[in-house]
Parts: sequence; structure tokens; C-alpha cells
Amino acid sequence: MAVVPTDAELLQAQADLWRHSLYYLTPMALRCAVELGIPTAIHRLGGAASPTDLISALSLPTAKLPFLRRLLRLLAASGVFNVDKSTEEGIYCINPVSYLLVDGIPDEVHINHRSFVLTATSTRYIDAAMGLADWFKKDVVTPPFEELHGAILFHESMGSLDADFHNTANEALEAHDNFGIPIALREFRDLFMGIQSVTYCCGTSGDDEFARALVKAFPHIKCTVLVDPKMIGTKPADGTISYVAGDMFNFIPPAQTVLLKLVLHFLTDEECVKILAQCRKAIPSRKDGGKVIIADITIDYSPGPMLEAHLLMDIAFMTMTKGRQRDEKEWREIFKNAGMSDYKLLKKFGARHVYEVYP
Repeated sequence: MAVVPTDAELLQAQADLWRHSLYYLTPMALRCAVELGIPTAIHRLGGAASPTDLISALSLPTAKLPFLRRLLRLLAASGVFNVDKSTEEGIYCINPVSYLLVDGIPDEVHINHRSFVLTATSTRYIDAAMGLADWFKKDVVTPPFEELHGAILFHESMGSLDADFHNTANEALEAHDNFGIPIALREFRDLFMGIQSVTYCCGTSGDDEFARALVKAFPHIKCTVLVDPKMIGTKPADGTISYVAGDMFNFIPPAQTVLLKLVLHFLTDEECVKILAQCRKAIPSRKDGGKVIIADITIDYSPGPMLEAHLLMDIAFMTMTKGRQRDEKEWREIFKNAGMSDYKLLKKFGARHVYEVYP
């Protein structure tokens, strides 16, 4: 029997519905701030600025000052900026979130995520999400994005349809894939010191930046990079890395270790199993040091902002791609179906987890 809410619960529920229904305005406010260049302007003003300072720095009409105050107030409440309320107007400060949206920071760890915000809040994404209810009623599994636009996200078909969006989306993908590389090389130093040879499988972005950083930090590692045949001509022939054109569904060059970084969450479970089966063929036995290293998102059900980030990313992938985010149980099932004997969860790495998987 349904429990009838109390009066107080119903009053709170109405406020909660307001919040859930209007949540979309937070990313729209974030997009506005990015397009105006607010994070960079605050950074250039010493990392802290009042709304009046920003009106001047951004050459905005003074009539917009009260509206800018409201925009900044929401973004601060959402965790994009910190705010010092010791003055009447408030001073807005760069924090770790807005730091990732600042242009021109000469820091090896920093990657500007402007393109990620612009892609995730684009009309291409929003229109696909608006059609979710209709999509659920159809007996199709084609992602709503592809069904609506007739093109595949990050694919050349999208470039033919909308080159500007395609370029921004691929910049966003590179930021998503490559952020944290220097941190990873430090955090997993002991792991990499024990590897003699590795095959790095380029994922959706086709980017080999991690592989190049890996051999620079650990020159003893013999590194092979498997790339899409269409991209092999763009890769440098400097001898640092061996590039092999191919398809990871059919063949993976042999090595002690195969490395899959943010590859599998773009794929279906069946495709993941096929790739890991090829990995198993490419590596020696566990006794001889064979393993697959997988760096990918794993849904962590501990309550908090990280769980919300994981689940939002999962629905984004459901809407825009054929992939998904998985919890540890779902990863374990994939490893088992690919014929792997065991795995070890090495550690969490921000929103991602790193696994060693054994043949």
C-alpha cells in the first residue's frame, strides 16, 4: 500500500520538482560563462573578481551587471566557482572546477575542458535527449543521437553533416581521454616499471598521446600502437613507437601487456568481449607476466557527487553512443565471457578505475 506523504514532505517535494525540472539551467549557465570567457577573465584578474570587475574585463554592458550577479550566484552554488561574501557584491574565485576552463595555463596536467562543456550542452546533444521518450517506444537500439541526426558521434559522417560541431566534439573527446596523463604516470609508476612491452590500442579518438608520454617516462618499454588504417599516415615515423594499422576486433599485436584506456565504454558488451578475446591471444600466460590493463569508468554506488557523475555519463552514452558505463559486477562478467581467468582492481583514479585482467 502506498504511503501518503505528509504535508511537509509534499511541500518539500514541490521544491524538489522545481530543482529537477530546472537543472538544465545549470549547464546552460556554465555554457554562458565559458562562451563569455568568465573563468579565464577571473584567472587573469588574479584568480578572484567581483561582478563589476568582470563587466569591465569582458566589456559587457553595465546594464547586465545585476544579471551577471545572478548567473555567478548560481554557478557558485553549483560548485563552479568559490565565493567570498566578505564584500557586499561578493568576490568570485577560481576553484578546481573552473580551473579546468581557463585558457593558457602552462601546466602539463592542465587541459582546457571548454570543448567538453560546449559539446555536452550543444543543441545536437540536447535535441537527442529531448527525443528519449519517443525512442523508448520504438523497437530499435540505434542511439537517439544517431537516429535523429543520421550520423555517428565522433565519426566522419558527423563531420560531413556539421564540421564545426564535429571538430569541437573531437576536441572534447581528446580532453576527456588525455586529461590526467602525467598524474597517471606518477600514480602507476611501479606498475609501468614492471612492463617490458605494451600494445596500446587507440580508441575512438585515435590519439596516441598516452603512448608517447609512456615511452618518454619509461624508455625501457617497447611500445606498439594499434591505429585505424585511415590514420596510420598521420603518425610520426621517428622510431620511438611502432605503429601498426589494424582493427582490434580482429587482431592485436603481441606484447606482454595490452593497454585499453577509455576504449571499452564506447562499445557494447559483446564488442568488449570480442576485443578482450583478441587481447588474450596477444599476451603470454599470467605466469609469464601477461595481462591487460583497462582504465575506464566504473560506477561506484557510494552516495555522492561521483555517483551522480557516473550515472549522468551513462545516460549521456546511452543517448549519444552505443556504449555504456559499467559497475564492477558488469566488468567482471565481461572479463569472464572473454575467457579471462581473473582480475584485480588496482585503484580508483578520479572518476575512473584501473584493472589488471589476466588470461
